[in-house]
Amino acid sequence: MRRATGIGIAAGALLVLGCSVGVQSEGEPAAPAPTVSADITDTRNAIGVLRAGTAFINQTSFRADIDIASQVGGLSRVDNVNKRGMASLSSPGGVIEIRMIDDDVYLKSGAELPGVGHEWMALDPARVPTDFALSFEPGRNDPGGSARLINAIMSARADGTEISGVLDVNRVGVGNGISFRHAPGGTFPEAARNQPFRATLDAEGRLVRFLIPEANGLPGAAVRYSDFGVPVDVVRPEPAVPAPDALYPQLGLGG
Repeated sequence: MRRATGIGIAAGALLVLGCSVGVQSEGEPAAPAPTVSADITDTRNAIGVLRAGTAFINQTSFRADIDIASQVGGLSRVDNVNKRGMASLSSPGGVIEIRMIDDDVYLKSGAELPGVGHEWMALDPARVPTDFALSFEPGRNDPGGSARLINAIMSARADGTEISGVLDVNRVGVGNGISFRHAPGGTFPEAARNQPFRATLDAEGRLVRFLIPEANGLPGAAVRYSDFGVPVDVVRPEPAVPAPDALYPQLGLGG
């Protein structure tokens, strides 16, 4: 008898809020996803193209959209150069809104969080958990989390503006954007070491889509980038009350 394994994907916009879509898989193991016939040179070239395609993150404003199993969605608009950002994360539990202006971070919860109201709150950056990533710093400023996905690629091949291949879910890790999680004490299916993906670049070589189709017991997920160079105007919420003590333990994937 095969033990049921809980698997989920966590989502974040400018945040990682411990919101996940879980599934239970039972019965016969899923067949391994077919690997892409690509040699080391093909894979290195494809990864290089993808990394070059994310240079815009530190250069211009953009929009990032995340969709996970049509149940969790994230929309963010970010200008890392001028330190402006806004985001919303929608899930069956409600909508979370974020605004960032320079070093100030504000949050409004439409979800029912114990001990937390529904007004705009000002967060104390020193008390925000490390996995609730709110930052304009390079390496932590991509709400799509594309770098973690690219780092997990095992084999890939570029064909013009299309890149396809497989990645190892175990190597994706936790952070902004898409994060894979299994139930406590569980493991990912062996086939998840060859999880298929497809990515698309625009005519200027920018990454505009990274799609992980439903496979191996994991729900499908996608990150899309658009609106390059569009101004990001963020209004400071007034009034905003100090975030209560009850909020901080509920932030992040450990919340």
